[in-house]
Amino acid sequence: MAETLHPAAVDHLPVFITAPGDTDILFNVMVVFVLLLIFLIGILYLRLHALPEHMAHGASKGQLQLVAVLSLIALFTHNHLFWIAALLLALIEFPDFSSPITSMADSLRKIADRDDRSLETAPMEPQEKPKKPHPAQPEAQRTPFEPEPSANDTLSERRG
Repeated sequence: MAETLHPAAVDHLPVFITAPGDTDILFNVMVVFVLLLIFLIGILYLRLHALPEHMAHGASKGQLQLVAVLSLIALFTHNHLFWIAALLLALIEFPDFSSPITSMADSLRKIADRDDRSLETAPMEPQEKPKKPHPAQPEAQRTPFEPEPSANDTLSERRG
């Protein structure tokens, strides 16, 4: 029995229209394409939300934690203001206040541990200056000590 087309159908059907009972190839290709597209958009979305954390990675620990918390809040609440705040905080370098304060504390600790001799009002004794040797008496020059070789000692044994 020969296949006959419906009287309303055209003579040449497009490729994406399948015969009854055949596999719809276009549908299968589109399902795979849409699933891959959803997966890639999800990856892009998560990478975009992690951008402030990646930018603040070289910053101080406190700044990195603050940016990470703001990014997570933005991810779960879908409030873009938190993400913008995290991005701005990641771009700003916080000034280092702890190093100068630590240096001052160390200096004060050294001053406090120092003897209080400098505060006493004892009369100052003149210090004697070291005398230089007279030019007529030259200083004795030192020479390295070299032991005398023994009779059965060869030059190669002495050098090691």
